Amino acid sequence: MSAFTIDADNNITVHPNKKTARRTGAGVFDTAENFAELIGADNKRLVEVWNSLTGVTPVKKFTSAAVAARRIFAEVQKLTAPVSSTTAEPDGTAPVAMRSPELAAAANPTASKKATAKAAKRTKPETKAGSKKELLLGLISRKNGASLEELMVALKWQKHSVRGFIATLGKTVSIESFRTEQGVRTYKSS
Repeated sequence: MSAFTIDADNNITVHPNKKTARRTGAGVFDTAENFAELIGADNKRLVEVWNSLTGVTPVKKFTSAAVAARRIFAEVQKLTAPVSSTTAEPDGTAPVAMRSPELAAAANPTASKKATAKAAKRTKPETKAGSKKELLLGLISRKNGASLEELMVALKWQKHSVRGFIATLGKTVSIESFRTEQGVRTYKSS
């Protein structure tokens, strides 16, 4: 899960994990609550951080620090690392949300938040060899598919976990669910 850092100049950077983020020495957060604790109740700083984000409507004040932290964290989560590795920092992290629009444009002048997110989706690695996803897809791609019980044994998961995983895969892979003549719940990729 990504972690973020914020420095004294309100520059926010995304990191692949908390361990990498901690190495920078800046304040680390990965939830809106952590961000709120890090910034405190300094409404002026929260307004500065919000107004320095690109693509947001500037505000003069927030109703509360908690609301500001949630809104800022939601905006920061939309940001992804630039696709090019030329903007990487010495420790291997990629600067993401540079506070001023001029700095953000300098880092990646042609990419918007949406374009960067789309590029990140396109470059996602395929299913890892030996992963639970690969195992499940292999079982349900058989001629007769795989029963729920077979999947439970193969994945070493409970029924609800298998069903939930299949539900998330169903967004990207066509999966058919049916009962056999014996009444056994079976899944098959179509």
